Formats: sequence, C-alpha cells, structure tokens
Amino acid sequence: MKNIPHSSVTRRTLLAVGGMTAVGTVGLAGPAAANPSAESTPTTPTQAIRRLLDGNRRFVNGRSRHPRQSPRDIRRLAEGQDPYAIIVGCADSRVSPEVLFDQGLGDLFDNRVAGNIVDTIMMGSIEYAVEHFVPPVLVVLGHERCGAVSAAVETIESGGHAPGSIGAIVEALRPVVEPLIGGPGDVVEAGVRANVLAQVAHLTAASEIIAERVHSGEMAVVGARYDLDQGRVTLLEG
Repeated sequence: MKNIPHSSVTRRTLLAVGGMTAVGTVGLAGPAAANPSAESTPTTPTQAIRRLLDGNRRFVNGRSRHPRQSPRDIRRLAEGQDPYAIIVGCADSRVSPEVLFDQGLGDLFDNRVAGNIVDTIMMGSIEYAVEHFVPPVLVVLGHERCGAVSAAVETIESGGHAPGSIGAIVEALRPVVEPLIGGPGDVVEAGVRANVLAQVAHLTAASEIIAERVHSGEMAVVGARYDLDQGRVTLLEG
C-alpha cells in the first residue's frame, strides 16, 4: 500500500452517517438487553456503533456477557453467518475485537494484521464482507503503543532497516509516520492515530464497493483507538 491519503481525512469521511461524534456516540450506550441471544441485529450505522460501544462499556466495567457463544449458537451459525460489523484491527494479542466489544460468534467479520494496514489482500477480504453481508459499519481499530507503529518510528529515526519481512510493514506505515518524526508530543501515539485515519480514508478512496455503500448511507466507516491501560475504545475524528 503506497501513498495513503492521510491528509485528506475529513469528519464527513470518518463519521459518514448521522453527524455522530466520538463524545456523542459514547453517550448512546443504554441498558443491556436481558437476553443477549434475543438482541436484534443492527441495521443502521448508529445502531451498530451503539452495540459495539455498549459491549465495550460492559468489558471495561467487568460485566461482559459473552453473548452468542453457546452450543446452540454454534449449531445455528454452522448454517451461515451474518456479521453486522467489519473490524480492521491489529494482530496484537491484547486487542481481540470479540473480547473488548463483548460480542459473540457471527457478530464481527475480523481482519487483523500488525499495524491494522489495509493492503490489497485485506481490501479484498473487506470487500467480500461488504458485498455478501451488507454490514452497516466498518471499524478501523488501532491501539495504544502499537508495536508496528513503534517499529516504523524507530526504523525511520535510526535510518536503519527492519529485519526480514517486518520491513514491509515499516514501508507501508512510512507515508503516515515519517511526516510526524521530530514533531511535538509522543510520536508513536500520533502515529497510531494518524494511521487509523489514513486507513479510513484509504478504504473509501480505493474501493468503489465501500464508497458506494458509504455514500448511500448504508454503511459508515469509522476509526477508533483502544486504550491498553483502561480497556476503553474511543472513536477518532479527522
């Protein structure tokens, strides 16, 4: 993936539907359903984001329900899947979407790779899910102290080379990270946020399939950051 258009991210691109902001969306969380298996599948971006953030709130508060993980759910889902959200996340072992969003089998279509980078193969996987399941939300989920971003920062700052195929990750992140080197504050944190927004912009700019769903209002593409210390997910704005 080259020349990710991170500078072109806008509030409209990031939040796409409903004029939602990070603060406003967090406020959507409401009472948990008495029976998780009886929850209706979200059909709008607002409903889908609310479901995810409600689940994350339960996770943070130590009240995870672990829905849709029973033998009955396994048998039901063997016949087919209908995920309501696509997640583009990092491969980091601490950032499992079903766990931190307190979701179950069949809820999330996960795409995970170090640095949550959307390359051609990842894009194909995402487009497959968009075409077949028509989910109302696609979330790019970065996280605090991302090792891939840290590796890119260290390699660029030192002028060295990352070993093996790790170099491919560094080069994919270079267009996002390099402009931040020497800037104020925590460069890795700035890189994590910039990378999330860059991937959000890339998804809609490079894929007609995704762009059509966003422009029609059927789907929102949003960026988010996971806090390793608190367990909280926060939506990011460009």
